[in-house]
Amino acid sequence: MLDQTTPRGRILSAALQCAAGKSWADVTLLDIAEAAGLPIGDLRGQFNTKDDIIAGLLRAVDDEVLKRAPRRAEGQERRDVLFDILMTRFDVLGPHKAALKSIHASGPADVALARPFLSSMHWMLQAAGIDTGGVGGGVRVSGLAMVYASVFRVWLEDDDAGLARTMAALDRRLRRGERTVRNIEQVGSVLQRFATDAPGFLRSVLRGRPKPEPKPGPEAGSP
Repeated sequence: MLDQTTPRGRILSAALQCAAGKSWADVTLLDIAEAAGLPIGDLRGQFNTKDDIIAGLLRAVDDEVLKRAPRRAEGQERRDVLFDILMTRFDVLGPHKAALKSIHASGPADVALARPFLSSMHWMLQAAGIDTGGVGGGVRVSGLAMVYASVFRVWLEDDDAGLARTMAALDRRLRRGERTVRNIEQVGSVLQRFATDAPGFLRSVLRGRPKPEPKPGPEAGSP
């Protein structure tokens, strides 16, 4: 997954090595540079922060998953293709589970990682032939991000060689997520139709509304 002949690949590999050896919270950029056998100035040429390194790892994992992504069989449900792709992702991550446990235990991810993480989910959906454009696509990307984050926690604690717990959790949550997204899309379709039709509808209502009768004026002699 990581090209050890490039400084970038050596840094990413060293970061995983350091995280597997001690708490990610205690790992410094200098630790990573030394583990990579590079001056810290060379690390700075690739990454500025540890979050940048995690974003680089996300991209490296994406590249490897897309390289291994299974072709969709004729008639195969897109959900089933997505299941296979995400299980491929867990296979790619498998050798680095100790490091990922350390990174996960170090605390909530920084908000700066939201964009690269959502980009990863975008590419997983694209690899499954699922559209990510427009509002509906954004809902799918966000929904998959929640599904994946939930199943990732299960995977971290799943020591079974066949990953039975992970597969069961992923299948269950993809099915639930598919229903949720479908319901959201249906609501969105209704709202979009209403937004399109509302001006004409309101004009027709107003045209058919009887004119209000004028209010009677004050009678003579009244104060």
